[in-house]
Amino acid sequence: MKVIILGGGVIGVTSAYYLAKAGHEVEVIERQPGVGLETSFANAGEISPGYASPWAGPGIPQKAVKWLMMRHPPLIVKPTLDPYMVRWVLQMLTNCTVSRYAINKARMVRVAEYSRDVMVALRADTGIKYDERTRGTLQLFRTQKQVDGAHKDIEVLDEYGVAYEVLDRAGCIAAEPGLGNSPADIAGGLRLPGDETGDCHIFTKRLAEMAAELGVVFRYGVNIDGLDVTGGAVTGVRTSVGTVTGDRYVLALGSYSPILARQVGVDLPIYPVKGYSITAPVTDASVAPVSTVLDETYKIAVTRLGDRIRIGGMAELSGYTNHLPPRRRETLAHCVNELFPGAGDTVSASYWTGLRPMTPDGTPIIGASKLGNLFINSGHGTLGWTMACGSARVTADLVAGSTPDIDISDLGPGRY
Repeated sequence: MKVIILGGGVIGVTSAYYLAKAGHEVEVIERQPGVGLETSFANAGEISPGYASPWAGPGIPQKAVKWLMMRHPPLIVKPTLDPYMVRWVLQMLTNCTVSRYAINKARMVRVAEYSRDVMVALRADTGIKYDERTRGTLQLFRTQKQVDGAHKDIEVLDEYGVAYEVLDRAGCIAAEPGLGNSPADIAGGLRLPGDETGDCHIFTKRLAEMAAELGVVFRYGVNIDGLDVTGGAVTGVRTSVGTVTGDRYVLALGSYSPILARQVGVDLPIYPVKGYSITAPVTDASVAPVSTVLDETYKIAVTRLGDRIRIGGMAELSGYTNHLPPRRRETLAHCVNELFPGAGDTVSASYWTGLRPMTPDGTPIIGASKLGNLFINSGHGTLGWTMACGSARVTADLVAGSTPDIDISDLGPGRY
């Protein structure tokens, strides 16, 4: 069977790899000159199944008002006349209830935990290296209210048997000694010892090389113009170099997935939520982070990647823009310099932004579309790196007509 993958980010490349491992002929179409050069390029570096949580939750509308007033806000909203933004926000608000949060959190943890297991197996099978660390992650709470509010997440962790540790200030410093130099208030933390970190771009590049060895063809610098559809099925992909045809098609274009899907009557409620990162060289390893610290106040992750520190996060609704405002950089630098003073050179750090493909309920869209041979693997939001391998395995099973290892009945586009 010939399968065409639309998109060469971490989701598209992992999908290509697992389809090729299953014996299929695979081609990947990517507009950039290489893989992983957009949203997968400089994300926060977390592989955090236990922290898989929807942005939509109880109290979020009230918190959002406070966030927008902060000097270093974790949320930035720039309203536009885009009807898809308006619809997405309204759909997200309907998910800000206790019951919906529990449902969405459970879905996300299911996918993320499975993906962690698939990643572990992949690493054992291939020996792939990507500045990985398997030393857990720490969610840092600056206030007692944040500590108390963690109970709803802990209940889900208990339900799924995810290992965790609830820490006081001393425990946080024991896990991340560099925090001992921080002037920040630290009320406590939630540590997940099974979580990992790594450079998503390096991983994507190296897995693409392995996929190519399995016969996957990568078409770089090729723009996708549209899909040809006949009789309820895709018959080809119109591109800047002509029409590409296959038996099955996988849509993995991230935030751009809904734009292409709408052309053929497939409605995907995915909208770009812009994130930012800086990558700073380590200047003092003795006070640098050991793994990942997720600052709950600023919604920013500080991650150790070899001799670098990646600081990434925030959520901005501003449409499809790659503008890099200096104020966002200042927020990222402020966070790492306050938590780990002297650890990295934020002045010379590289600065990046990416468009995270978010669904209003936080759960990715993985499954068959109403077009018989078009499959969706998109909408992973901030967790594309965390969920990539598991989502790809599920997609490869679905394309082949096999039953996936996990329940995917509530993950497809039909749930909307």
